[in-house]
Amino acid sequence: MFKRLPGDEARNLVTTTPDTAVVFRPAVVQTPAILTLIIFAWRVLTGCVRLLWRHPVAVLLALTPVVLTLVYGWRTALLLLAPAPTGMLAWALTDRHDFVRLIGLRVLAWWRLVWVYRRHWQSVMVVSGLGRHLWGRDYLPQLGKVTCTAWADLVTVRMLKGQSVKDWADRLDHLAQGFGAASCRVAVIRGGRLQLTFPRTDPLAVPLDALPLPDVPTVGPVEIGKQEDGRPWRLKVHGTHVLVAGATGAGKGSIIWSTIRALLPAVRADLVEIWALDPKLMELSYGRALFGERYAATPEECADLLDQAVTVMQERAARFAGVLRSHTPTVEDPFILVVVDEVAFLTAYQADRQLKQRISAALATLTTQGRAVGIGVMAALQDPRKEVMNIRNLFPDKIALRLDESEQVDMVLGDGARDRGALADHISPVPERGAGVGYVRLEASPDPVRVRAAYVSDTDIRDMAAAFAAGRDAA
Repeated sequence: MFKRLPGDEARNLVTTTPDTAVVFRPAVVQTPAILTLIIFAWRVLTGCVRLLWRHPVAVLLALTPVVLTLVYGWRTALLLLAPAPTGMLAWALTDRHDFVRLIGLRVLAWWRLVWVYRRHWQSVMVVSGLGRHLWGRDYLPQLGKVTCTAWADLVTVRMLKGQSVKDWADRLDHLAQGFGAASCRVAVIRGGRLQLTFPRTDPLAVPLDALPLPDVPTVGPVEIGKQEDGRPWRLKVHGTHVLVAGATGAGKGSIIWSTIRALLPAVRADLVEIWALDPKLMELSYGRALFGERYAATPEECADLLDQAVTVMQERAARFAGVLRSHTPTVEDPFILVVVDEVAFLTAYQADRQLKQRISAALATLTTQGRAVGIGVMAALQDPRKEVMNIRNLFPDKIALRLDESEQVDMVLGDGARDRGALADHISPVPERGAGVGYVRLEASPDPVRVRAAYVSDTDIRDMAAAFAAGRDAA
């Protein structure tokens, strides 16, 4: 009457009434107790070996007091072990920086590896979809080394066969929430290996005051702020072009004025000229004395100044042809930085079509041919769409400050930048927390770097202009 089933028999079918669903009584296999004890002992042994292999120093530190106490007694063990912690404490009090770098961060990395990442690794991988459960077995990406810096955890991971970087980039929010971090970034180390960055603190949360003027004239890279890892942010302006994009109040002025401030000693030495285009009549007008005759405000003046820059570029190119391949700033041929505030007003929103075409053509000419002869362009805009700024790909170095939409991040920094952790659309709109904070993607590196530019106040700008004018008069 019933079909014979694997692991059960028809006589084991249980039912109460004819319309009740058939209930199957599964077969029970009884495992001998000795086999269970052997399996348990094997797991304990392999766990101890794995613990010793992964954490030899920690195991040694834990077993040493126990062994000394059993062999020599607790008094002798205390006398032998007391100098080590006493010396470590003295080292921490006298040289905190080196102690934290050599000991503290290593201990923190071990603790984070054991308590945070290894403890939650399986559940986070499975729930986020980065792990697979097939035929009763879990296939998980391999957790590698954890390194702690002063502000973040750097976690190396070996991907599963067949996974791609995009699989991880699409789940950055899952990873951040799973491991209790505010955000997560992914970078490729080499084939099959990734590095995940989980910030523990935000070193860029506090605004930076204006940096002091350099003692030695330089054309760059110039220091204009700080990177997330604590190192100075040095922006290359000579030999490249820089595009700065950000919403209103994102801090574009901080980048522009910090760059001008860092170049000011070179301007005094006649090694640099700054040509300013200020169609809004708001940002660059504060330091008009710094630019002299190289300042333009109306669209007509901006077009004339750009045409003049093109003329200088072509004259230099004719002189350098066959003689020089790269420019070295001199008094006769200084480096020229053309600063354009709100370039979209000149290239997209300008009502005069003829002026618009002149300006667009001049900017395209400068960005394609100006680097080799010592003319650079730094342009700032709010809307990075292609129809607004159709030459944005001619800028090798790009900076994305706070943006309104996630799609705009890739428009500014290039495809895949947001997947690699450039969350410019998540930057806080509160000026104290987010003004001047952004992500930089350089020509030589596809990975974005989080930075913050120093804030140059109106008073700082006026003092710079007054000091510059006084120096010119004295000379």
